Amino acid sequence: MNLVERVKAPTPKFFRVLRTIGLSLVAASGVLLTAPVALPAAVITLAGYLTVAGTVMSAVSQTAVQDPDDEIPENDGSAG
Repeated sequence: MNLVERVKAPTPKFFRVLRTIGLSLVAASGVLLTAPVALPAAVITLAGYLTVAGTVMSAVSQTAVQDPDDEIPENDGSAG
């Protein structure tokens, strides 16, 4: 499976949530980095780290694929 096929394949729900969190971190850090007011150096440094962490989290989450053999069977309501 090449990279293009991996990115186009279905992503498990857990990794879709992680991808959304990563994109949110990147957006929040972008707001901090482009703020029109002077912010302390610690906040700017933290925003840089959040950018890197969010980007990596989103990229890794996007390339996770769901294996059709590992699907959890639906509960049919029968006991046992």
